[in-house]
This record gives sequence, C-alpha cells and structure tokens, in this order.
Amino acid sequence: MKKISFAILTLSVFFAASVFAQTDSLSDPDASNIGNDSARQALREVSVERFEREGSWNVHISPDYGVISGRLFDGSPAAKEELNDPNNKQAEDTKVLGVKVEFFRRGKNEFYITSARPIPIEGVTKTVSVWACGRNMGHQLWLLVQDYNGNNFEIWMGSLEFSGWKKITAAIPPSPDGEHGIVQQSVYHGDKPGLRIVGFRVDCNPMEARGSFYMYLDDMRAVTDLYDLENRDEDDMMDNW
Repeated sequence: MKKISFAILTLSVFFAASVFAQTDSLSDPDASNIGNDSARQALREVSVERFEREGSWNVHISPDYGVISGRLFDGSPAAKEELNDPNNKQAEDTKVLGVKVEFFRRGKNEFYITSARPIPIEGVTKTVSVWACGRNMGHQLWLLVQDYNGNNFEIWMGSLEFSGWKKITAAIPPSPDGEHGIVQQSVYHGDKPGLRIVGFRVDCNPMEARGSFYMYLDDMRAVTDLYDLENRDEDDMMDNW
C-alpha cells in the first residue's frame, strides 16, 4: 500500500495549495475545488455502499493481536441527510455494519474491513465519506482504494475519537501529471471506472487497544465528476474491444 499523506502532499506542495486553498479544512473538503483546473465539471453525490447485504464485507486482524467479528445491525445515523439521487431513493437503507475486536494485549495493532470485491465509482472521484461510530477511541481510520492502473493507496480519513455517529470525509488527491499519485482517468481507456473502494484499515492507539472495541459504519458516499460520461456523444464508439 502507498500512503497518501505527508509524502504526496509534500511532493506537490504548490499543487496542493491550489487544490485546498478554498477549502474550509481537510476534514471537510470542498469537492468543487479538488483538481478544479477547468469549468467543465458535473459533480454528483452518489451512493457507494449502504452496508445492507450480509457477507459483502470481511474483517481481518492478525491472530497475534486478537479476535475480530463483523455483522449487520438494524439502525441508521439520525443526522444522515437523504441522498439527492432519484435512482437511489428506493434503495433499502435500514442496517449498519458492526465490527467487534477483542484484543489480547495492548500494542501497535491494526485491523482491516474490506469489501468482498472492490467497489467501482464512475467518473473522477473528488471525495469519499462514510458515517462512523468509534466509541471515542483514538484509533485512526484509513480508506483503502485502487486507482485506474490497479495501484493501491491508503488515504487517511480521521480519528475515531468522538462520541456517537460522525460523518468522516476524505479528499482524493488528484494526480499532478496523470502518471503519478492516484490516476483516475486516461485517454487510452476512457470508459473504465477511475477509482475502486477496497475497504478500510484501522490503526489502533497502542494505549487504548485493549479489552473489547466496537465500531460501526454506514452510508458510504462519493462526490464524483461525471462530466465526461454525461457529455459523451451517443454515436461515440466504446474503446472496450
């Protein structure tokens, strides 16, 4: 996994300044300002995963660290806003994914929450958000993604040190040159989804990784730029042969 954190941001400091200059904070990124080098944008908020299907998510921890289990529960964050998408209004949204970790001992532990198969997002993804409940523990949540070229990256989403439900949002850093970083589009294969969600990793605070830890996830969404897809000519050929 390649970490999209200080290394990438330092390498493209001037580029990042233009990306986040108009953003209130990195914890609440403005999708319209991410990679905004053209007025040609068609931003849409889309549903990525509602955590409604049993067996669609796997959990894993090293057997040296502890025991982990995951299952669905009835419920939903009360503060969650309705998705403004007619195609998704009828979709079922009554469950959340619960994860329980029973640590053997305190230490530098980590565990994974991964989709049974990577989830593709059409267009150029600007932000990914998920509702999380982390029981006010100082563990760190990372988003695991796969780019257009099949390269894997980790994007820091935030700390779970808060009470109750909270919507956590991560900005997807655009590639500075189309060759390095997270590459989401290419002139060679324009119809292929640019980003795939692999899952999450939780890095545990060594001082708090003891006993039992419970966390819950719900309603993962993305803000994506669908300009190229929505403005593709109907008579244009598909480069998939």
